[in-house]
Amino acid sequence: MTQRDDDFTAFVTARSGSLLRLAYVLTGHRTDAEDLLQVALAKAYVAWPRIRSANAVESYVRTCLVRAHFSHRRRRRVTQVPLSIEPADNKSAASLSAVDDRDALWAALQALPPRQRTVLVLKFFEDLDEASIAEVMKTSRGTVKSQTSKALKTLQGSHHLYSTDQSRPRR
Repeated sequence: MTQRDDDFTAFVTARSGSLLRLAYVLTGHRTDAEDLLQVALAKAYVAWPRIRSANAVESYVRTCLVRAHFSHRRRRRVTQVPLSIEPADNKSAASLSAVDDRDALWAALQALPPRQRTVLVLKFFEDLDEASIAEVMKTSRGTVKSQTSKALKTLQGSHHLYSTDQSRPRR
């Protein structure tokens, strides 16, 4: 193996877990996330000498993930409906409520348009600032702000996050 291969392997070993989590939050499906990460890592390997010298590897791969996700969404306009799985009876009411809340948030997040979901994922999951998000998405900071605002308003009004009593959010 060359030094390039060793460096790339070390990067993949160290960062693939967090990059896979990012891909999963973007796609909502484990297999799609794995495919998305594979595409991004393949692009990073080809560009490795250029990005390694600029010390921008993580940012480059994150940008590849986001762009590949948008590209994949444009090619595949199929709506997928996840099946709900009934929890085991031995769980406490509190833990079931927490699972329900996460499921509701997950469903609401997946119902957002791809750009709005991506902005929220990069902002709250990856903890990027508006300038970094704009750079990753190749858009303006104003677009990031407006997409964030629209996404949060949509989540506020989401039926996924409300119980049968529509007057107050679930806790």
